[in-house]
Amino acid sequence: MVVFKPTIYDKDLKVIKGNVDAELVLHCMIEYANFDKATIVSGDGDFHCPIKYLSENGKLLRIGIPSRRKFSSLLRGFRSYFFFVDDLKHKLEYKKRQRVDQD
Repeated sequence: MVVFKPTIYDKDLKVIKGNVDAELVLHCMIEYANFDKATIVSGDGDFHCPIKYLSENGKLLRIGIPSRRKFSSLLRGFRSYFFFVDDLKHKLEYKKRQRVDQD
């Protein structure tokens, strides 16, 4: 399951970043019985507690750290679960296909 949070815009129609930490933890606990393993994509130390809980209960699959250069030191104890999203950029980025003109 992927949970999306609605975004809001300021008066200049720029997206305002919302705080999703509490919502992610809440959804994780609400759905806890409904999944076998979870992948958390965040380098934020605010997720240390749910990551620790999931790990201790055999429900943590992976932790996707967005940037290899910047993540919370609170997550270092879970390094064996890490994958770095920035290492996957070449696989994840959208590339516009070249059109082949047919005569």
